[in-house]
Amino acid sequence: MDPITNPYAPGAGQRPPELAGRDEQISRFDVVLKRIVSGRPERSLMLTGLRGVGKTVLLNQLRSAAVRAKWGTGKLEARPDQGLRRPLSSALHQAVRELGHTHEDEVAHVLGVIKSFAQRDAKPGTKLREVWNPGIDAPAVKGRADSGDIEIDLVELFTDVGGLAADLGRGIAIFIDEMQDLGPDDVSAICAACHEMSQNGAPLIVVGAGLPHLPAVLSASKSYSERLFRYQRIDRLARDEADHALTAPASDEMAEYEQEALDALYFATGGYPYFIQAYGKAVWDQAPQSPIRADDVRVASPEAESELAVGFFGSRYERATPGEREYLRAMADVAADIAAKGDEQLDDIESVLTSDVANLLDKKPQSLSPARDALLKKGLIYSAERGRIAFTVPHFGRYLREQT
Repeated sequence: MDPITNPYAPGAGQRPPELAGRDEQISRFDVVLKRIVSGRPERSLMLTGLRGVGKTVLLNQLRSAAVRAKWGTGKLEARPDQGLRRPLSSALHQAVRELGHTHEDEVAHVLGVIKSFAQRDAKPGTKLREVWNPGIDAPAVKGRADSGDIEIDLVELFTDVGGLAADLGRGIAIFIDEMQDLGPDDVSAICAACHEMSQNGAPLIVVGAGLPHLPAVLSASKSYSERLFRYQRIDRLARDEADHALTAPASDEMAEYEQEALDALYFATGGYPYFIQAYGKAVWDQAPQSPIRADDVRVASPEAESELAVGFFGSRYERATPGEREYLRAMADVAADIAAKGDEQLDDIESVLTSDVANLLDKKPQSLSPARDALLKKGLIYSAERGRIAFTVPHFGRYLREQT
């Protein structure tokens, strides 16, 4: 097959040629946009799921829908080592620009509030020329969104930005990727501000994406967050959706798959969108002609596995210390033991008891807490429920058992 016409795209956050299995989420979001501009109550949205299921791709797709609806939009990616003020200020600056409000004085006032919010991040004693500027020409508005209390400031900021959108009968949507990496104070501020916007009917929503424990992060900050957001779990694709993700792009290039090839690909990928793209690309490059056969999948699988081992699994494994890697391998071995014995059901995410990991390592659970906590902070594992942990990366246990 011609590699130049290869239609598959196994990139981080890169939109696949066929966004299969996400029609329901997209159509629901269109309803949310229409309800909000009609003055009807709606909740902000949180997308949760393992890595590789396409949360970032879907987040970008929802943003595109908001842009088409003539909303103002901005996007940021949360990082554990960065506060919320700077990236959120940049995102809101972009959202205000997209709105295209024609009243210059009102726009200048809101931009001044955004600038004031951003510059409150400066440490005491910072010289004026050293204060970070979000690229806003308007003067900072003193006494608005600059109290230093992120929760108070964000409520004031969202109120002013939302008011600007309401003037035009449109809305503002802020998209936050990797939302579980926000600091506790920032999470609390987001919850409080979204709560205020919901109560006041302001046309401003937050659309977040994060790992499966994001709901727990939000709930730990504000108890009402369970009712404040609409949570959507983004999972692997069903069999027909996975097949469609492969066959639709191939059909556009006048190529087909034999049924046995699709069977082999679903077995290899488990229906995870990133894996589908990685295997699809490798198989296309290796297949001599259409239709693509099961033998082509078998020949190409080592290349796909090698690509995943380096770019998807290996890069994450390298972030762990020797002690943390020992913990990860023990998790994988515990899951394998459960599967082999068959006397206990292994769930879809292959979660295991922390006590079983400790028993396998012949250590007290308390002595393993530092390694476990570090892995949680690095986003390599998450706690599905108290006393249980699971990998945030699908098939990571299999990788560890095969590679280490």
